[in-house]
Amino acid sequence: MGDDLGKQQPSEEIDLGQLFNAIGKIFDRFFRFIRRIFKGIFGLVLAFLIFIQRHFLKFVAVIVLGLILGVFLDIKKEPQYVSTMVIEPNFNSVQQLYNNIGFYNELAKAKDSVSLAEALNITESEALSIKKFSVESYSDENQKIILFDKFVRSLDSTTKRAIDMKAYLKNFNSLDARFHTISVTASDNTIAKKLQPAIISSISNNSYFNLQKDISDSNIKLQDSLFNKQIIEIDSLQNLYKRVMLKEAERAIQGTNISLGETTGVQNNKEISLLDKMKELKTGLVELNIERGNKASILNVISDFPKKGAQDKGIFKSYKFLIPSLFLILAALVSILLSLNKYLKNHKKNR
Repeated sequence: MGDDLGKQQPSEEIDLGQLFNAIGKIFDRFFRFIRRIFKGIFGLVLAFLIFIQRHFLKFVAVIVLGLILGVFLDIKKEPQYVSTMVIEPNFNSVQQLYNNIGFYNELAKAKDSVSLAEALNITESEALSIKKFSVESYSDENQKIILFDKFVRSLDSTTKRAIDMKAYLKNFNSLDARFHTISVTASDNTIAKKLQPAIISSISNNSYFNLQKDISDSNIKLQDSLFNKQIIEIDSLQNLYKRVMLKEAERAIQGTNISLGETTGVQNNKEISLLDKMKELKTGLVELNIERGNKASILNVISDFPKKGAQDKGIFKSYKFLIPSLFLILAALVSILLSLNKYLKNHKKNR
């Protein structure tokens, strides 16, 4: 039995030794792999620095030349101005608005000054100054959540449970946003203000949208009259309950045997119910007035075009940045190709 234990112990020691050796080899290979990666990165950085050092004067000359040319082009370049207007479309007119702005932009890109001048009621020379139209939704997360809440309120209880807020926000359609921004880029900084009436009237004069507005106005008036009628009726009922309670109080004083406890409790419950209904109706009137104000026009102008547009500036739109950058990239590519060609020739000779 002692011999068996003696044989088992060395065997276990051999197995543990092999295990530790295997682990050591794995770590050694791992560290050598990491070392090769860092060595490769260092080699690339070093090669890049050598490349820059070798062509430094060439790159500086190219940048200076590009800078001179860029400054010259910036001085000669026609200045452009951007003007923006924020609007709130009603009665599903947002799609028509986007179509109209897209149409104006196509005319501006094609430099069709005749058609653009006719569409916007301006002169042809003014139309030529227009370079670009754009429109985009203006909404933050809070506005999206408000729209989601409004959307959910319009659904039945079964459908509400199937609606996921995250999915709604992820698939949010920009056309559903409440506010939209129209931008005009032109060489004339006063032209945008002249375009505003034509842009608005192109939507406001649409017969379909006007019909929708008339229907909305009629519904609001009807709802308003119903609210006011109910308020008058509730007010009359409140006065009636007060007279009844006064008469019951007089009978109690005269000694008439009436169970005032039950009667008073019933009257109080009715009075509270009427007060709650009155509060609900007044809240409805407030919301109706807000809706009347919001839907007073087919297009609500939240912010007009300014009298003068702001100059469209920015380093990425400046030739004194773009030209030197382009020249530097081209010079670097040419230098890399020449170096590669030289390396391939030397490699071919050494074979």
